[in-house]
Amino acid sequence: MFDYTWAHWATFFSAAVLLNIAPGPDLAFILGQTLKHGRKSGFVAMFGIWTGAFFHVLLAAIGLSVILATSALAFNLVKWLGAAYLVWLGWQALRAGAEKFVDESGGQARSHTSIFMQGMLVAALNPKVAIFFLAFLPQFVEAGKGSVSAQLMLHGTLIIAVAAVIEPLFLLASEQMLKRLDKNPRVSQWIDRSLGVFFIAIGIRLALSER
Repeated sequence: MFDYTWAHWATFFSAAVLLNIAPGPDLAFILGQTLKHGRKSGFVAMFGIWTGAFFHVLLAAIGLSVILATSALAFNLVKWLGAAYLVWLGWQALRAGAEKFVDESGGQARSHTSIFMQGMLVAALNPKVAIFFLAFLPQFVEAGKGSVSAQLMLHGTLIIAVAAVIEPLFLLASEQMLKRLDKNPRVSQWIDRSLGVFFIAIGIRLALSER
């Protein structure tokens, strides 16, 4: 079971690394929280993203992602929910000049819960992630190596494991950037506006996307 060749793993991990360094709303959310609120918030955001991504791995492993791939109604419903949420995040970031991107009025624990949930929803409400896992993971399923669902679960989990190696490096690098900027109010406002525009653009792109 799971007795793959070195060529199999070399191809898979090369693809997984490239996928995890590609810019997207997940990495932008993690870096944005790190730049605005520090390393701990960045890691909380990262755990939220991974949880949302693992949700899609589970869907792919048990076959429910097929519904998103074949049902226009289901795909459009999730697509519009995800697009609306990304636009909302963008609007919150644009308003951050006067208000904080993440409400910390209820204390640090509550703030981290909010960041975690936001990160989870950024990943979970993106139907493109579900379609990606459904299209990408089966390429590495091989006959005689175990059940299809087990192989899908293994490779999907390993993609998140690769993210667990790569994304903290981006997070720590962005934290160093934060220290150099010394929390300059103008730079902070520029970061907010940039993140806001980015999330709104990603949301609009998702809304206009086809399966």
